[in-house]
Amino acid sequence: MSDHYTYRITWSAEDGEQVGLCAEFPSLSWLAPTPGEALSGIRRLVADCVDDMRTNGEPVPEPIADRAYSGKFMVRVPPETHRALAIRAAEQGVSMNRLVSARLAREG
Repeated sequence: MSDHYTYRITWSAEDGEQVGLCAEFPSLSWLAPTPGEALSGIRRLVADCVDDMRTNGEPVPEPIADRAYSGKFMVRVPPETHRALAIRAAEQGVSMNRLVSARLAREG
């Protein structure tokens, strides 16, 4: 079973097990005692869901990995934040775009 969807395995303290998640199907999850079993479980569940969606003529989510990104997005911030970023960028001798991009890259 090969797909391009984005999976993540994390510990669920509430359930006391590993939980498998899929970013493109946020309503789905799979609990298992080990990370490998959680990954196998969520991948099977997603495959079953995709099969059902196709059978019923429903649109299937495009994998994030297969999407094209321009590298541009607009963010609205309060005027005070805009001013503070402009000052910091000027003090560092870089564009505000470069300053914000570098900060976002560290957070990602």
